[in-house]
Amino acid sequence: MDNQNSVILRPSESALIVIDVQRGLFSKPNPVFNADLLLSKINTLKERFTTSGAPVFFIQHSNKKMLVEGSENWQLHPELDISENDIIIQKTHGNAFEGTNLKVELDAIGIRNIVITGLVTNGCVKATSIGGKELGYRVILVEDGHSSYIKGAAKLIRDWNRKLSKEFVDLYPTSAILLG
Repeated sequence: MDNQNSVILRPSESALIVIDVQRGLFSKPNPVFNADLLLSKINTLKERFTTSGAPVFFIQHSNKKMLVEGSENWQLHPELDISENDIIIQKTHGNAFEGTNLKVELDAIGIRNIVITGLVTNGCVKATSIGGKELGYRVILVEDGHSSYIKGAAKLIRDWNRKLSKEFVDLYPTSAILLG
């Protein structure tokens, strides 16, 4: 489902949520689908949000297997454009709202719209999108700004875009997400 119209968000009510773009997920046997393009689109959105004064949240997952807190795999990807004003939230569940202070942080600054990008489509991106909608946020999923490292990722992304846009998210490509 491709919405060709743009969405113009108020910076004071909108935040970019970048989910689990961590080194270890880029070193799996199956590579992240369109990895370089994904990183480029995330950095484009990050610049757009930062320039407009809207907050950017980087979500960082940890577990006891591959994304062990403090390990090389756990680190955010080095090609991400992270600045000192960005907020980093640690999580241990798929849904970035579960067991974290993300909702408190968003509510404290009056955020109503969350724009979601990152990894992985059928895991934490899906869970956070649903979780955000259940908490009353307008959830905008970046149609071309999330990915997975499984075989058949292109189809999986298309399928989840379609499923999530039916109930939980507004779906827009990177180029159509504007702030003003």
